[in-house]
Amino acid sequence: MTSVDEPVRHNGRIRDAARTRGEILDVATQEFARAGYDGARVDEIAARTRTTKRMIYYYFGGKEQLFTAVLERAYGVIREAEQELDVEHLDPVAAIRRLAELTFDHHERHPDFVRLVSIENIHGAEHIAASRKLGRIGSPALGVIRRILASGQESGLFTADVDAVDLHAMISSFCFFRVANRHTFGALFGRDLVDPAQRGHYRTMLGDMVIAYLTTERATDRIPPRGTGG
Repeated sequence: MTSVDEPVRHNGRIRDAARTRGEILDVATQEFARAGYDGARVDEIAARTRTTKRMIYYYFGGKEQLFTAVLERAYGVIREAEQELDVEHLDPVAAIRRLAELTFDHHERHPDFVRLVSIENIHGAEHIAASRKLGRIGSPALGVIRRILASGQESGLFTADVDAVDLHAMISSFCFFRVANRHTFGALFGRDLVDPAQRGHYRTMLGDMVIAYLTTERATDRIPPRGTGG
């Protein structure tokens, strides 16, 4: 006969496992962001959590898989925020500005994410390329942008024919640079890009650039086709 207490203990083990896994990912995120992939040590991650190196291998398989899991969670957080962004009630200009602001805010609040992406680029995106989960994670973000772009073009507010991937790159570039290059930029030009006093200025500046890109005729659009003369 099965005890009525068994499901409770089973659920408790599930909750404990989820909590332990989450704690490992929290510490691993900090350690990889601090020391890089090559410099991070699983021993150090284990020492800072309530578990062992053996348990880390049990949950994740190894250092490479742990780093991949860290990346998957980091990208998942911002993609989930983009998916939950409610812009249906906004006009396209306000909607795309809000999306840009969301990216701006996220990168500012998650400097470890910026460092992790920089580290993964050093390694040629090999972990992202090998992850089936990360291979699909970019599509939702582009879907949001495409819907806003289509609405803006249909209403005549966006006069330029813009590719969603290009726009995503434009927004991400500014937000990423501001955090990733804060120290080098400050040393070279004497300006702190994440100075709280200038936060509103840069946040507005990003939106202004994006809207200008969407509403200004491209120089290439004005060049006549080759052979037409003029």
